Amino acid sequence: MPNDFMLVLFILLVGVVAALYASVGHGGASGYLAIMALFGVGAAFMRPSALILNIAVSALATFAFVKAGHFRWRLLWPFIVTSIPFAYWGGTLAIDETAFKILVAATLLLAAVRLFMPQKTIATKPLVTVDALACGATIGFLSGLVGVGGGIFLTPLLILCAWATPREAAAVSAPFIFLNSIAGLVGLMSQSVSFPDWLWWTCASAIVGGWFGAKWSADTASQTGLRLMLGFVLLIAAVKFVTV
Repeated sequence: MPNDFMLVLFILLVGVVAALYASVGHGGASGYLAIMALFGVGAAFMRPSALILNIAVSALATFAFVKAGHFRWRLLWPFIVTSIPFAYWGGTLAIDETAFKILVAATLLLAAVRLFMPQKTIATKPLVTVDALACGATIGFLSGLVGVGGGIFLTPLLILCAWATPREAAAVSAPFIFLNSIAGLVGLMSQSVSFPDWLWWTCASAIVGGWFGAKWSADTASQTGLRLMLGFVLLIAAVKFVTV
């Protein structure tokens, strides 16, 4: 960071992003990576720092949603069983990064547009385990390739397939991201990884922002409001994938 003012601004922006993402059950890795790129953070610090922040915020979101009674284990386990090993596999592969980011951005943009359209805010279809296992593998694989927790794929899938309400989808995505982010961090720690001095102050900002965002979502946010908020988050993530 070039000076103290920029550092303070950076830390505050991370807190705002954490609140926004936590409100829809996400850890915020996409947003953190975008902010770090804008502030000129070195590439060696970006991935481990984003994962640490992701774990902290998704843990808070998980706690808030579980405490409020919105978490559904039956919606989580079929996805997480296949997502973790496939995320590891995806992370070992090399691809044309630019082309893939454009493809992911287009997918997120389409999902955001669908979420902005009027639709029901109740779950109308039972989750089919076989379908969930297949989707979990696909999401895990894509997450490993891109380097995120996977919530940007899982949450809209649950809502658009009418498998969960917006609040239930957020409550499932938070632990999904938490577990996948831990797996990613463990993989990184097997290499030579270093953390910047400012990370812990940034974590504090993310924890405060994430707590307020998760509490607002779990306790008072409307189902329609959550759906629109998720659409906005997906638009941010889409821009991130084509600009960072």
